Amino acid sequence: MGVYLVSVATQDWFAREEGGHAEVASALAEELRRRGLPPYRPGAGAREAPGWFEEKVSPSMDGFVALCRARLTDAEVATLLDWSVLVPLSLDEGITLPVGSAYTDETLVAGAPQVLALAERLAAVIGLPLDAIPATGGNLELTLWFLDGEGREAAATHPGPWAEDLDAAFYVALYLRAARYALRYGCAMKYC
Repeated sequence: MGVYLVSVATQDWFAREEGGHAEVASALAEELRRRGLPPYRPGAGAREAPGWFEEKVSPSMDGFVALCRARLTDAEVATLLDWSVLVPLSLDEGITLPVGSAYTDETLVAGAPQVLALAERLAAVIGLPLDAIPATGGNLELTLWFLDGEGREAAATHPGPWAEDLDAAFYVALYLRAARYALRYGCAMKYC
């Protein structure tokens, strides 16, 4: 058990049965229309993902939250951390929908470009060695890399601030890779 961050397949975005997101999709479409923005259509203009994104959110977030609070404004921290659904749209501010999510009574939708920009800033601050960290093409790739030893080995060969708190580095990499995945494949991301 635990909390996972996963990609939402195109067929699941509009599905009404269990595991589907039709209620969120409909509420988001209505709110985007109300704001004069085009609707979100999964995969529009993007390649179909070869698999899916899934990472377990298990390490302590304390160091990551402290890093965020030290380097980002309160509004930026909220943009990076408070969402329950991430979409590959540019959103100046999060959109709160009156639809329950896995862990709250509402769904907060954030834009992947905004999350990506914040995660890239944090990656630069801690000197995250992006060439050494998996690009997340496989199930639990980041989770296993950070928790099963390869991350510790890389910390020895790629020293820097990132290596001083691997749990914080995990979350920087997680948000960075999730936002990039959402943008690359035109899919939503969600916690479950």
